[in-house]
Amino acid sequence: MNSRSPRRSPAAPSTLGRPEARARATIESEPPAKKWLVTVAVMSGTFLAVMDVSVVNVSLPHMMGNFGQSQSSITWVATSYGIAEILSITMASWWSAVLGRKRLYLLALALFTLSSMLAGTAQTFPQMLFYRTLQGLAGGILTPLSQAILRETFPPRQQAMAMSIFGMGVVFAPAIGPILGGWLTDNYGWPWIFYINIPVSMVAIFMVSTFVGDPPYLRRGIARVDWVGIALLTAGLTGMQIILERGNEHNWFASRAILAGTVLTIVTLMSLIVWELRVREPIVNIRVLRNTALSAGAGVGFLFGIAFFGTTFSLPQLTQHLLHYPAYQAGLVLMPRMITLFFVMPIIGWLFNYVDPRLLIGIGIAITYWAFQQLAHLSLNVGFWNLVPIMLVMGVAVPCMFVPLSTVSLSTIRREDMTAATSLYTLARRVGGNIGYALVATLVDRFSATHRGHLIEHISPLNPAYLSYHSHLTDRLVQGGGDPVAAPQKVLALVNSEVNRQAAILAYNDLAWTFGTMFLATLPLLFLLSRRRTAPSSPQVAKS
Repeated sequence: MNSRSPRRSPAAPSTLGRPEARARATIESEPPAKKWLVTVAVMSGTFLAVMDVSVVNVSLPHMMGNFGQSQSSITWVATSYGIAEILSITMASWWSAVLGRKRLYLLALALFTLSSMLAGTAQTFPQMLFYRTLQGLAGGILTPLSQAILRETFPPRQQAMAMSIFGMGVVFAPAIGPILGGWLTDNYGWPWIFYINIPVSMVAIFMVSTFVGDPPYLRRGIARVDWVGIALLTAGLTGMQIILERGNEHNWFASRAILAGTVLTIVTLMSLIVWELRVREPIVNIRVLRNTALSAGAGVGFLFGIAFFGTTFSLPQLTQHLLHYPAYQAGLVLMPRMITLFFVMPIIGWLFNYVDPRLLIGIGIAITYWAFQQLAHLSLNVGFWNLVPIMLVMGVAVPCMFVPLSTVSLSTIRREDMTAATSLYTLARRVGGNIGYALVATLVDRFSATHRGHLIEHISPLNPAYLSYHSHLTDRLVQGGGDPVAAPQKVLALVNSEVNRQAAILAYNDLAWTFGTMFLATLPLLFLLSRRRTAPSSPQVAKS
């Protein structure tokens, strides 16, 4: 009777002394107000960093005249940011070990603020490229660190809500970028797309320095610098970004330079993977991808990035070039998607605790597929209000995918590996977005050429419908005071223009069908995701 061993209390010192349990107890004891202050602090910088990817797009024509650059050259303003951003996203975990996560976040915010101010004052094109590179290096660090901080600020039962807030920032920002950029450029000039960052960044710096801290379990310090990994990473990701940006311009693999660059980039990236798996302190912790949920989530996130960022680019292009919307109105086409996304994100964060996340993701994929099928049946007569219902529905689908996917993908990652995991997860989505931009440009050109070939088969003197249309246009031109001799040639020019417009709208329809099918193909990956929502604890902690 007296030989019974005493039962261990749930609050036994041996349990609370462990880093995992101590960190969880600290999170639970934090006042709710501080969690939300941390959220506002880290999401302010992340929102600006993600928005700056797209905010410059509508301002490039204005910069082109200011700096005296061609259409091809001015796009380096966006390309330089993208290359720098993707590099720093990948290295964020390593830098946080070197400097400490809070210190790194503050340094990135300070550099982002300074480079934004300098970009607005740039007098020459090389200056602008240099400042945008600095801005991209800083911006790329902010996104994965914000996600890791939010994951560790909220307790397990609120993880989905944390990811819904994060999703509101990283999905809302690129959509509002063209709208805000167009409005600022039209009313105040293109420098203000950079100046607008400064006051928000200053407030974020103050809030991060005041409310954000580094948990004790984070890895600190390195024994040696992985110089080989840094070189391979820089060469591989830079080469990939340049190829994606310039491939369509040079007709892809018809160009020997693009072909050689692609082969060299693939070899470099494969060498990087092999090297990083062998080195003791890698610049990129690829080992975390052994986690099945993270790998599957990154795969779905990669395709999500292609389709979401692809439509963020393609819809304004369609409305500007074919429907002749001004830049600001073209950006407003995405507004309905943002409105529903903003309101549905928190609802999905709440539902996550009651519904199988795989079901939510599957519903999101199905709704997205339906929306893309609607976009695959547009005509040149489509108006703004015809697109609104489609965008509203798509705004419901995005949270259904983003919130559960982000939560489940990172749910079984150890806390000390969280920054590395969020970096690779963000990288997958960002690379997907870059490929989405390249796919839009390439597929629209290829599909347009194919449809144009089919359409011009009907432009023939043997086609009665064409002869009637040609005669009708000629009579209208002559009656309007045109030269009867030159009228037939002008009619041919008008017909050619109409054929190009019809071919283009059919190409955008094919693009929507392609993106929808791509989303549907991700459904099998859902079986690799589990229902588990928290990282496994050590056996001792679990028993207690």
